[in-house]
Amino acid sequence: DVAHELRTPLTNVRGYLEALRDGVVEPERCVIDSLHEEAMLLSHLVDDLQDLSLAEAGQLKLERQPVALADVVDRAVGAFASRAAAGGVALQVHLPEDLPLVDVDRRRLGQVLRNLLENGLTHTPPGGKIHVAAHTSGPWVEVSVRDTGAGIAPQDLPHVFERFYRADKSRSRATGGAGLGLAIARQLIEAHDGRIEVESKIGHGTQFTFT
Repeated sequence: DVAHELRTPLTNVRGYLEALRDGVVEPERCVIDSLHEEAMLLSHLVDDLQDLSLAEAGQLKLERQPVALADVVDRAVGAFASRAAAGGVALQVHLPEDLPLVDVDRRRLGQVLRNLLENGLTHTPPGGKIHVAAHTSGPWVEVSVRDTGAGIAPQDLPHVFERFYRADKSRSRATGGAGLGLAIARQLIEAHDGRIEVESKIGHGTQFTFT
């Protein structure tokens, strides 16, 4: 799986460099931008693989402290605001003012939210919306990220948290990721002793919930 994910961007980078070396193409801005994009894809993939391997080995170090959930949510949602606006997708947040502080690693929780928002934006068409909400449930805080996208088929639901799994087999890493985002989200939530679940219906969107 790893070899398959690395092969395409590496092949593209090698092809461009060979063309530059042989004088077939000039080192113009568009060529440099393309090489940079491929290098960033490789970098993100390696980072994802490292996070996943550390989490699965139980060696992921969490810097836990009392954190205001609203701050983490606002930062994660803000990171996708321009992309959502460009795609015609509304981002909505509903967090009660009396939410207690949560004992989490702020950076890792933000990573979970960004992975879920990324997934939602990838599958939500223009005119749709993504809604982030939270409430207390006993000693836990429960967070949900719900979209109005295409939904996930019943046969795919049990596998969405598996690494490298893609419900749409035609998707490339450029358009659909490496299939690591949800696997990492699950590992990070479980490292916090929480749980993450998914509900979905074709044509009616998907909701991820974690504690």
